[in-house]
Amino acid sequence: MSFSAEQAREGAVKRARFGSPQLQFLKGFVKHPVMVGSIIPSSRALIDKMLAPVDWANCKLFVEYGPGVGTFTQHILERMAPDATLLAIDTNADFTDFLNAKFTDGRLEAVTGSAADVCKIIADRGFDHADYILSGLPFSTLPPGVGPQIAEQTAAALRPGGAFLVYQFSPKVRDFIAPHFERIDKGFEWWNVPPATLFWAWKD
Repeated sequence: MSFSAEQAREGAVKRARFGSPQLQFLKGFVKHPVMVGSIIPSSRALIDKMLAPVDWANCKLFVEYGPGVGTFTQHILERMAPDATLLAIDTNADFTDFLNAKFTDGRLEAVTGSAADVCKIIADRGFDHADYILSGLPFSTLPPGVGPQIAEQTAAALRPGGAFLVYQFSPKVRDFIAPHFERIDKGFEWWNVPPATLFWAWKD
């Protein structure tokens, strides 16, 4: 996809206005600490392992919960097909505004909203389902009732054969997703700060 010099300049101005990703991430953590899993972005090792099972050739809609400053977002876009779509959903408008300014990729739409409304969000954009949904949301610290609702809505939003990809710093997230997914693969990544537990919950 090509962009004009004017669009490139506008993007540069917007990125300068928001400052560095590290500063934006820290600001987001300070404003909404229970919605941000860590103040340190995920490592490349974690990203590669988390995304490894994705069938990119057959992925038309990828959804990301809690994208923050786009650490995963960048790598998802690099792997996605030219005609695929990435919806990045965050409750923090500072993050979604930052992402829409940072990326000049027409396949990405950063949406300010709740992951608990994922079915409505994808339907409003003309999709029947998502192929994969990724989450780094800290389920154990979310407000009461929100974690179970997100897990239920995620299962409803996925197509058969799709997967919910979850990376957490507490293995308790399995308690939230197990009621909705019969097959859950588990992994661990030491090369991350802090080390993370990984889950791939498949909708059979």
